[in-house]
Amino acid sequence: MPDDLTAANAAGDAPRETASDNATDHNANQGSETGEPTKKKRRRRRRRKPAGEGAEATTQSESSGDAGEAGESSDEPRSSDGDDAPKKKRRRRRSGDGDDRGERRDGRGGGRGDRDGGRREGRGGRDGGRERPAPGDTVNIDLDDAPVDTSGSGLGDVDLDSDVFDQSILFRDMGLRPEVVQGLEENGYTKPTSIQAKLIPAALTGKDVLGQARTGTGKTASFGVPLLHMCTPGDSFQALVLAPTRELAVQIAQEIKRLGKHTGLTVCPVYGGSKMNQQIDALEAGPEIVVGTPGRVQDMIERGHLRAERIKFALLDEVDRMFDIGFRDDIRRILRLCPPERQTIFVSATISPEIEDLARRHMKDPEKIVTSSGSLTVSLVEQFHVSVDGWDKRRLLRHILKHEEPALTLVFCRLKRTVDEMARYLTDKGIESFAIHGDLPQSKRERIVKQLKAGKLEVLVASDLAARGLDVGGISHVINYDLPDDPEVYVHRIGRTARIGRKGIAWSFVTQEDGPILTEIEVLIDKEIPHKVFEDFERRPKPDGWKPPSRGGRPVHVVENIPDKPKNRFAELDPDALKEQVDASKFPGGVIPSKMPPKRMNGRVRTNRR
Repeated sequence: MPDDLTAANAAGDAPRETASDNATDHNANQGSETGEPTKKKRRRRRRRKPAGEGAEATTQSESSGDAGEAGESSDEPRSSDGDDAPKKKRRRRRSGDGDDRGERRDGRGGGRGDRDGGRREGRGGRDGGRERPAPGDTVNIDLDDAPVDTSGSGLGDVDLDSDVFDQSILFRDMGLRPEVVQGLEENGYTKPTSIQAKLIPAALTGKDVLGQARTGTGKTASFGVPLLHMCTPGDSFQALVLAPTRELAVQIAQEIKRLGKHTGLTVCPVYGGSKMNQQIDALEAGPEIVVGTPGRVQDMIERGHLRAERIKFALLDEVDRMFDIGFRDDIRRILRLCPPERQTIFVSATISPEIEDLARRHMKDPEKIVTSSGSLTVSLVEQFHVSVDGWDKRRLLRHILKHEEPALTLVFCRLKRTVDEMARYLTDKGIESFAIHGDLPQSKRERIVKQLKAGKLEVLVASDLAARGLDVGGISHVINYDLPDDPEVYVHRIGRTARIGRKGIAWSFVTQEDGPILTEIEVLIDKEIPHKVFEDFERRPKPDGWKPPSRGGRPVHVVENIPDKPKNRFAELDPDALKEQVDASKFPGGVIPSKMPPKRMNGRVRTNRR
């Protein structure tokens, strides 16, 4: 009987009368005959719809949703059984995954705008499309649901004959496991880039490797492919990959998981700003590869969820940033906890002699591989600098975005507050733009990166948070609204375009005060950046009361009236000179002391404290 009833429900037939229903009706009638009220056992049952009612209810709910926009509520759709039929509240579907709902329950998901945006997205998903998110919406990224970015896969408008790729070898000729080769070929990887052709064979030998290559040349796959080949399924915590930013950690985990989907290996991202319990549960499952940021990785090691003594392979991406003052102590602690016989691989686009010296202290006779000889930037990036006055920078940016019509633009600013101001300014002028920097909540940062990789954003205003490792193939233009203080950051900024053989354009706004910084950048990249003029842009005279914006950092205090000769407070004082400086009436008997007393306590004073 239950099987027949289940089949009837699945087919949408009319509800049948069961024995339990008859018994309930009989008890109810018996109580009414004796005159004594009989308590009726209330049971929550799912209402079964007759055939054809589902489509009718769907039509009514859609019309109710349209009416709701005009002021009517759509929480209780009308029933086709009449006004006397009991109304059933329908649970509203939310867009996003369970983490997003948890964020809203915790009070971190935003206000009415976020909920309305979720309803719009949920309705768009049922209709087969998805609307663009409103600024401020939040969502968490799951590696299984995140959009796959094929920017590094050799697909699209990639020129495989460019100087980025090595023409003498294929991935299948490197001695990799068949499962790894299958994942590479399914994602379009046929010819390796120069750094991949040199670093992968060196890493397969078990040596420590220090690799340097231009931005956008596939450094992630250069160390991710050897991991997929050398790690053994079932052996937990074999490899640890450290990245300086949360977005880069998630991106590396997605890339390794995508390339190794046939290897049976598990990749676990561990980074701050996300729920700790979910990451702890993922680590308890014993993943073979862990990718994370230094702070959260160190926290997991101290809590005992990540066993550093089992690590066989330690990899650092963007090693120049990792050995910066902010991360240096954390990196030393983590590497000190790893076994000394591990294999260590460090990669970056810029490695100074100081960083190389620090890196070699944590490695054993490393092999250095450099494929960025000559210029540090990829030749496919067309670089220009635009001379502009400080008060015209906003107008020039708006003029370029409206008249040049770039496909996907990434605008870099020096300060976080400038990022927010420019995003609001462009949005007010009719150019939809989004902002991303380190002060935003992690869920919102993940939301923006997800939409950026899906190609649903046109303009993204960012701080240098997005300058490291963000791999999005559709970025056609990079605009340096503010030149960075560090010339090496410029190399990483413009590396967000012209990824893996594609072409890109980089424009840099240069004011009169930025001239020395531009010279330092040209010396670093060993290339002269040509000047570009937009003829249709009208310059304005300096407005009254305009002040140059602050370059950030701590305020500088100027100390005045400093004597040329330092004063010695232990030297003997001249009594005559002292009388001119000090009022003698303030001392007993008018005697001004000219030297220290013969007996002093020297800091030893009797007190009641024990």
